[in-house]
Amino acid sequence: MTFEEARAAFPVLERVAYLNAGTNGPLARSTVEAMVAQALVDLAEGRAGMAYYTRSRQLRERVREKLAALIRVPAANLALTTSTTNGCNIVLAGLGLGPEDEVVTTDEEHFGLLGPLNTAGVRVRVAETRGLAGAEALARLLDAVGPQTRLVALSHVSWVTGNVLPIAELKQETGLPILVDGAQSGGAIDVDATPFDYYTISGQKWPCGPDSTGALYVREPESLRISSPTYFSQQKFDPDGAFEPAAGAARFDHGYLGAVLLSGLEAALDAAPGWRFERARDTAERCRDLLGERHEVITAPGQATLVSFRPCGEPAEVVERLSEQYVVLREIPGSGLVRVSVGYWTSDDDLDRLVSALP
Repeated sequence: MTFEEARAAFPVLERVAYLNAGTNGPLARSTVEAMVAQALVDLAEGRAGMAYYTRSRQLRERVREKLAALIRVPAANLALTTSTTNGCNIVLAGLGLGPEDEVVTTDEEHFGLLGPLNTAGVRVRVAETRGLAGAEALARLLDAVGPQTRLVALSHVSWVTGNVLPIAELKQETGLPILVDGAQSGGAIDVDATPFDYYTISGQKWPCGPDSTGALYVREPESLRISSPTYFSQQKFDPDGAFEPAAGAARFDHGYLGAVLLSGLEAALDAAPGWRFERARDTAERCRDLLGERHEVITAPGQATLVSFRPCGEPAEVVERLSEQYVVLREIPGSGLVRVSVGYWTSDDDLDRLVSALP
């Protein structure tokens, strides 16, 4: 697949410089067509019967395998969720931590992780890593780890700065369980999640799938209790509700994800070219260089696919002004920053339109 062919799959790119996959990725024509086709089948044939449930289960397992392959983990260790927030809640509710236990996080996390942390009943220590990368960020994280630390919970790629946090080095140095918010990494950069204990990904962001899709990798499913059981949590159950857990991480599946959603997600995963990660990283670096000629860029060199910068003007107003010129990106509330999301579909023309439209 050529770059031109890959780009042509997204009709929105015909008129919009779409630079906001960190919120929602663009939808490919094939993704929407797969969802419509499944919806029409459901309309004509209903959503019942053995044949329907067999096809749905097969689709569910194919999607599980493809999401697992995206982050290089065994399918048996992957739960299907509705979002990274859903995955974070599953982990933090299932660990059974108490008020004497500490969890280390950073000062650049999304509420999708911070909210579950806040309700977990633990002490939270915040490492001030914002704006740092590599060894400097690692030093701040290690300083925050103490004798009561039971978990480190942080992003792989910061949604604020776009910097890659040193999760592999952190795991190696501490040996502690690590919960990774992979919202800005899964599908954006090449990920091998196998060394980590818990790794979440979003389906609607960089994989360009439909809303309310995602996944959670659990290295050792027995390390978590099932805090919010669904029908998929059990292999069999008794009249009083006692149940035998399903095998592997499927016990944490967030209930029934309909065939329409799963069809769209499968199509999106199938459509992604093999060269996507290298292309996106190279284009993001070009974006950083272009913005750096006129603006203060916060993202360090050689990071992932997000580039954050301080614009000349109020960020919300800048974003609104650019949207009127069909250049779509976003501000990071309370930070004074505007964030650009660069995907494998991003063209040089998209970047030129961005730079030309900025005040």
